[in-house]
Amino acid sequence: MSAEVPSKLKLWGGRFTGATDPLMNLYNASLPYDKKMYEADLEGTRVYTAALRKLDILNDHELSEIHRGLEEIKKEWAAGTFKEEEGDEDIHTANERRLGEIIGRDISGKVHTGRSRNDQVATDMRLYVRKELGEIRNLLADFIKVLINRGKTEMDVLMPGYTHLQRAQPIRWAHWLSSYATYFTSDLQRLDQLIERVNMSPLGCGALAGHPFGIDREYIATELGFGGIIGNSLVGVGDRDFVTETLFWGSLLMNHISRFAEDLIIYSTAEFGFIQLADAYSTGSSLMPQKKNPDSLELLRGKSGRAFGQLAGFMMSVKSTPSTYNKDLQEDKEPLFDNLTTVSHSIQIATGVMSTLSINKEKMEGALTMDMLATDLADYLVRKGVPFRETHHISGEAVRTAEELKVSGIDKLTLEQYKKIDERFEEDVAKVFDFEQSVERRTAIGGTAKSAILQQFDALEKAL
Repeated sequence: MSAEVPSKLKLWGGRFTGATDPLMNLYNASLPYDKKMYEADLEGTRVYTAALRKLDILNDHELSEIHRGLEEIKKEWAAGTFKEEEGDEDIHTANERRLGEIIGRDISGKVHTGRSRNDQVATDMRLYVRKELGEIRNLLADFIKVLINRGKTEMDVLMPGYTHLQRAQPIRWAHWLSSYATYFTSDLQRLDQLIERVNMSPLGCGALAGHPFGIDREYIATELGFGGIIGNSLVGVGDRDFVTETLFWGSLLMNHISRFAEDLIIYSTAEFGFIQLADAYSTGSSLMPQKKNPDSLELLRGKSGRAFGQLAGFMMSVKSTPSTYNKDLQEDKEPLFDNLTTVSHSIQIATGVMSTLSINKEKMEGALTMDMLATDLADYLVRKGVPFRETHHISGEAVRTAEELKVSGIDKLTLEQYKKIDERFEEDVAKVFDFEQSVERRTAIGGTAKSAILQQFDALEKAL
């Protein structure tokens, strides 16, 4: 019987001679999903080997050959011609194996000098996430611009504002749009902060204890476009806070998108009739031909749960891992990649919905009722020097009187009837019952007067 020999198919195979359980190979492999990081992996290797050249671990010819090989591999991945083989357990293994086939193993075998898959994968992920978040940032900024532009165009449309989903006070449709533009702008600002924390270089930390040849980590960080260096090698290889933060950010954004979608779902019902979705973002019923379902919005609402589940699941995976690298951390990629895709697609769908929906101005303004001006009635007396707590009760009595007299609203009470409620009511009380004037009185920062909303939009545009 021939002696067992170490496996050459695996980067770590020298220590092992026994065959791996085929199921374990499948269980251990990450190439099916981490291959989307191929470009980041190749770029990291390109810069890392340039740093090895500065240490004279590589000569000019070797570096040139390595970079030639990396470029060829990149073209193969881009063209879909890269051939995955047994033993390619992850993107790092696959790329290094292929590099050896192109330039020979005598040269490719030097590529990994002083580097571990621990700092390599952390680098790949940060490069990949940085790129994805940058693209998401552009999508989110475009979405916010759509909200702002609609608000400016449809400034004159009034609608009920709601608390507890009950009609509360009149607002402008533009004010509602501004509210979500404000939420999403806060998300954008948080994203900028997140990108800064993602954009830190772990390369050169080795497996956990640092680099044995004194590699120039500042050079590597600069060449890869990182904003700084992770200053502790244990943290460099073991930190996945940037993944958790990305998942949290995606969950919070999707929470806001879900609330946005819920409002529009309600507004699109026949009972409200405030908006109508474009056909491109609706579906029909397999049984009821009259139906036009807001599936785009319902999916946005539903996928917020998916995003949160990915965050919760990953946090449970890492909460008890010891310091530095553990294989548990491989569970970062699938939820992260799916979260980034879900967030990106959701922003694009939300942008499409908002760009194409139509509003029904008559329905919106027809939903306004005079009882929504009860607070304005209280404010009327405040302007005459009556304490608000007193005016609140007086206004409530006017609402009750209108109900008892079975008139259609508090605007239908006569001046005589108002004076019976309180002698301080005068003929100018009639001016209270004007929805346009109601919203225009609210000129303070954050209010629903035109001037206040334009001020909001101006601040949001500056934030972009």
